[in-house]
Amino acid sequence: MSESLLGAVRARLETLYSVRFGQFASVGFVGMIVDNLSLFALVELTVLGPVLAKVIAWELAIVVIFVVNERWTFSDYGSTDTDAIGRRFLRSNAVRVGGFLVTLSVLTGLVYGLGVWYMAANVVGIGVGFFVNYSLESLYTWRVHHDER
Repeated sequence: MSESLLGAVRARLETLYSVRFGQFASVGFVGMIVDNLSLFALVELTVLGPVLAKVIAWELAIVVIFVVNERWTFSDYGSTDTDAIGRRFLRSNAVRVGGFLVTLSVLTGLVYGLGVWYMAANVVGIGVGFFVNYSLESLYTWRVHHDER
């Protein structure tokens, strides 16, 4: 690799894994609580199974996560007009589908393949999907690699 390419890769990684990473992880923890409480309530209090309940719990958590990330983690990025926020919300949902598919695959595999309790499987899946979500949200939703402050 050329020196300039290595420098560009290093700069991109520094942008991604800065203080914002800790903020994103903190917000993700709040989202995980919303997700798990919703999942547990939907499975235990309705006739929904773990997979369908996970889809609903996921979207509830995504709304909470987006709002907090918009106001705190990525508050320096992007326009604050309603249309721009709406576009970022749609991009966030589209981007998080990748992390969700990872999370749902892990949950499904652990629950139905290995007999793991659905709540434990969900936590493992969220952990695995976290890195997919952070990378895609940073690069696509808020575009931190562009200097759009």
